[in-house]
Amino acid sequence: MRRESLVFMLKNKLVALFVSSALVVTSAVSGIASAAAAEAKPSITILPIDRAIVLAGQKLDFRVELNDAVVSKDALSVTVNGKDAETYFGKKAVRTNANEKSAEFTIKNVSFPKAEKITIRATAKVDGKSIAKSVGYEVYQTVGNAKTAKNVVLFIGDGMSANIRTAARVVSKGIDEGKFKGWLEMEKMDYMGLITTSGMDSIVTDSANSASAYATGHKTAVNAEGVYPDNTSDPLDDPRVENIVELVKRTKKMATGIVTTADVTDATPAAMATHTRKRSTSEEIVNMFLEPGSRPDVLMGGGLEWFLPENQGGKRKDGKNKIDAFKSSGYSYVTNATELNKVTNKNQLLGLFKKGNMNVYFDREYTKPVNTAIVGQDTDQPTLMEMTTKAIDVLDNNKNGFFLMVEAASIDKMAHPMDFERLIWDTIEFDKTIGLVKQYALKHPDTLIIVTSDHGHSMTLNGTYDTAAAAGKSADELRELVGTYADSKFPTYVDANKDGFPDNPDSNWKIAVGWGNHPDYNEDYLTNPVPVNPTIQDPNVKDKAWFIANPDKDPNGIHLPGNIPHDESVEVHTFDDVPVNASGPGAQAFAGYMDNTQVFRNMVTALGIRATSK
Repeated sequence: MRRESLVFMLKNKLVALFVSSALVVTSAVSGIASAAAAEAKPSITILPIDRAIVLAGQKLDFRVELNDAVVSKDALSVTVNGKDAETYFGKKAVRTNANEKSAEFTIKNVSFPKAEKITIRATAKVDGKSIAKSVGYEVYQTVGNAKTAKNVVLFIGDGMSANIRTAARVVSKGIDEGKFKGWLEMEKMDYMGLITTSGMDSIVTDSANSASAYATGHKTAVNAEGVYPDNTSDPLDDPRVENIVELVKRTKKMATGIVTTADVTDATPAAMATHTRKRSTSEEIVNMFLEPGSRPDVLMGGGLEWFLPENQGGKRKDGKNKIDAFKSSGYSYVTNATELNKVTNKNQLLGLFKKGNMNVYFDREYTKPVNTAIVGQDTDQPTLMEMTTKAIDVLDNNKNGFFLMVEAASIDKMAHPMDFERLIWDTIEFDKTIGLVKQYALKHPDTLIIVTSDHGHSMTLNGTYDTAAAAGKSADELRELVGTYADSKFPTYVDANKDGFPDNPDSNWKIAVGWGNHPDYNEDYLTNPVPVNPTIQDPNVKDKAWFIANPDKDPNGIHLPGNIPHDESVEVHTFDDVPVNASGPGAQAFAGYMDNTQVFRNMVTALGIRATSK
């Protein structure tokens, strides 16, 4: 045998032996890792979580959990600033075993009575070994301002990132020679800052936990509102935190209102007044809206089906008509704009104008005649301006003032399917509503107005698009019509009647937008006369969600390959900071950078709330 061949054979045997040994080691390590994962180490969870900032006197449920340990109910020992927790709160804890490998220590409806630093320490013995965990809180008390707010109006443009504001300004006000011809109402306010949006369990939030941060001053998890998530499967038993509606009613007897273009049980409106680990528990959310301590005096939007039993065209499984329950509690009930404008009840108002979410402004008001194939028979839905005006008309009768949350929900709902015109038209409607409330504040200067978003979207402003040249062009040719740098001509939107909405959404030069995170889709940059989903389920994939571009949306448009997982059918939220603007008493607190929980603190401080009051 030749020497070279012998050397080659020896090398191959050595390599094979090495690979075989490596596989054995890898398999062994993998087995150890799997065993470790199967036998999770005992851990302690303390709720509220570490670094919580808590209003003195704010009601909450205190809970400590020991998980992945077989122990008795009394395994946990808990102290607050070195004092036994039951002694500190003056209440006995409920001790439970939620499952065979957990123990819980819960004290409901308690508070921290004064401003101070708090250290919670929990300890337990498991298999003869001690484990412990400590967390720290900052408990604060509001400091009275020389100019205390009587009223607070919190505007939430759901999903309204900074770029969406800019696009609305371009479309509504116009720009020429580099100068805008006007500013949005939300931009003409006294103070401006930036807000972080992440929740306690993920860097990218949904609207439930982000709105909950505004409503309670506490972080929570995706899909949760007004609670900290616990270790049980019941979405309605999680530890509660007192929200803004409950707090102002309890401490100052203020009037409260919630106005939205979404289903009123949707994430943002529900977060203002209810408590659930699962935002989709709509039937139970309606029940909570009726609880005296959290019942808003004004509630308007969509979601009619959650107030009616199935045999009356609704979705309630309990067979109850909750509209009748509201009426019995003294509410006027309206179903359309005509009825809304005739309301004379100065105390309580329920308005449900659609099953599901209300239609967007573009389809409901802008397109004439209204396309009933889109809006159905609900052709007399009120605008956000009309709902908000009437809400203030009712709430203003309370001598103690009011808290009102106004949400433009479909900025978000139209950003998901990347429907530029519909989301921008709703942004403009939102801004016009802000203008009306600013006029109210001129006559009532004790009103704090806050405008922000709960999270961002990935819409980018890439330049402008030559729509006049687009007719008959192929997808490759359409791409060449996007103007960049010196070729990005100023948009030519025309608003002849000066109503803030362009006469033609497809002007000769319009904004060319992109999206930072999206599924596969087609784009021709032109308005879709009816809403069209950007994706469909791949008919060749039967065993899982796998979305591809919808061939019926912009079939001749540019095909844009997705950059998020295939099981996402629409564009998704981002975790970029969102702008906040404010005017009125306490508005100065909204300048600079802040965590989203700071919004709650700023509101209760502006109102001078003493939560330790009975």
